[in-house]
Amino acid sequence: MEYEAINLKDIKKMRLERHWSQDQLAEMSGLSKRTIQRIESGENAGLESIKSLAAVFEINITNSNKKIEQIKLEEEYIQKVKGFYKLFFISLLSLVVPFIIAINDSSNWPLFLWILASWLIVLGIYSINSFDFFGEEWKKKIISKKFNKNQ
Repeated sequence: MEYEAINLKDIKKMRLERHWSQDQLAEMSGLSKRTIQRIESGENAGLESIKSLAAVFEINITNSNKKIEQIKLEEEYIQKVKGFYKLFFISLLSLVVPFIIAINDSSNWPLFLWILASWLIVLGIYSINSFDFFGEEWKKKIISKKFNKNQ
């Protein structure tokens, strides 16, 4: 069986060539009809969605592994950002009651500040571990400044 590279713009064309409805494609691929609609309208698809469609149409998901790796990196980054936002909002919610208590009784301000400092430390550690602040771009910039190189 000959395989060809998938192009997300061609999903609708391939579906129509086979006389499949969006419901049929959704059922065969295990994706929701809404996901099929989004992909056909030109929105980006996740790696698992692309793999499912590629299996149904019996085609390669990309013409190079580089694209697959880029998709994986993007998905990992999105999960890290989501995790940061979740942690941030949990910290805000956990500070509401101590803040109200501190406003009503000024002797509780040290407790509130201790909780606030703890959350700032936790968020800082999460950020440092999750986001590559000192990646390749930073490295190139530092070397360029130090040795007057343009890399």
